[in-house]
Amino acid sequence: MELAYEIRRSSKRRKLTITVERDRRVIVHAPMTTPEAKIREIVETKRLWIYEKLHHPQKYRELPHAPGKELVSGESALYLGRHYRIEVVESDLSEIRFAQRFYIPASYVQNRKTVLREWYIQKAHEKILPRVRHHARQLGVAFNKAKIVDSSYRWGSCTVKNNVNFNWRLIKAPMFIIDYVIVHELAHLLEGNHTSRFWNIVRSQSPMMDKAKQWLMENGNILEEDV
Repeated sequence: MELAYEIRRSSKRRKLTITVERDRRVIVHAPMTTPEAKIREIVETKRLWIYEKLHHPQKYRELPHAPGKELVSGESALYLGRHYRIEVVESDLSEIRFAQRFYIPASYVQNRKTVLREWYIQKAHEKILPRVRHHARQLGVAFNKAKIVDSSYRWGSCTVKNNVNFNWRLIKAPMFIIDYVIVHELAHLLEGNHTSRFWNIVRSQSPMMDKAKQWLMENGNILEEDV
């Protein structure tokens, strides 16, 4: 069976890697000089691994229909792995306030899809980026830039320019999940591929790695909900 994949070349890349995105696209990241015949050969050797990734029962399943939560008092929203009650308030409040509850101005509720987005992004900068610096020190690695990004299909990434990027939606997850994703991406600064050495590095810094991977497989879709 023909296996479709996209080749992305970079002059900065020294090794070939293959990723399977959450929308089931297979991406081959290759150095500029790698011949297409060599790429085809490597993809063939990875066919079983790619097949397993493409048919994973949870990580790559279609997103379920949005549950259609309404933004009303008594509803809840996730933050760092916990659900907090939402209170819609008729007051002079000009922005969302969080005090073990979300206090949301009534004027915000018409835009359910984005009402909490900016608040989450702000908190992602405050909570995630310091953890990136912490784990980088622990691993003894140096990254170029760390950014919070709006990625639809990845929780994190490490680029050939040694930039590390993290999906802002991670701020909804428990801290051990955030730590795992951070360590995962930073470990790519030491080992580009998902080898045994790579996983040993991740496990040494993230002892709850297996639990975190399972949590993301079972709950990742929840992080993508609007509220």
